Amino acid sequence: MKVLVPVKRVVDFNVKVRVKSDQSDVDIANVKMSMNPFDEIAVEEAMRLKEAGVVTEVVAVSCGVAQCQETLRTAMAIGADRSALVQTDQDLQPLAVAKLLKAVVDKEQPQLIILGKQAIDDDANQTGQMLASLLGWPQATFASKVDVADDSVQVTREVDGGLETVALKLPAVITTDLRLNEPRYVTLPNIMKAKKKPMDTFSPEDLGVDVTPRLKTLKVTEPAERSAGEVVPDVATLVDKLKNEAKVV
Repeated sequence: MKVLVPVKRVVDFNVKVRVKSDQSDVDIANVKMSMNPFDEIAVEEAMRLKEAGVVTEVVAVSCGVAQCQETLRTAMAIGADRSALVQTDQDLQPLAVAKLLKAVVDKEQPQLIILGKQAIDDDANQTGQMLASLLGWPQATFASKVDVADDSVQVTREVDGGLETVALKLPAVITTDLRLNEPRYVTLPNIMKAKKKPMDTFSPEDLGVDVTPRLKTLKVTEPAERSAGEVVPDVATLVDKLKNEAKVV
């Protein structure tokens, strides 16, 4: 079984981003970039399936600027066998990414696609669902457990009332949640080995995909500053303030 794992290059989760002075976007110049944490979980899950003997090949794919090669090298250091980069300087929106991934899927013919449920930069939570729709494949989102057997996969996902388990026929699309696994530490020897693993490069034009943005960002602003809290002497005062000042009771 071949597994395709899309990965995205995003601002590192430890970095506090700042809004540009013209409020057109966030400023990512000279900030640390890394693999989207949910996608890192997806790569780890693919590797665990391979180590269990269920999967024979793991292919990582990324869409974006040339620097996405670093993200793909990280995926291969975790254990992916090879990778593919759809290189473009265009600002990619979820639908464009889904169309690019569909074109790669048509080339690679994987039986399973595992990707993060969302990227931490735009928090769109759309690409996996759009990809499944374009392919006409079944999908399971927010996976917290994945079991593959023969030509089907069982996915456990967290819902408001507890846990829900769904069964899908392969090929299928799965998006990962935080509690699915804990990604392994990438060792220096594996980083060196990743440099020798093959990486194919395509352009959107090679795949016949139009990536022209369909949405326009009108304005980006910082979150409003929260006012400081207030310590009250007793419950009666708290109730009084909630009733007469906050007017929530």
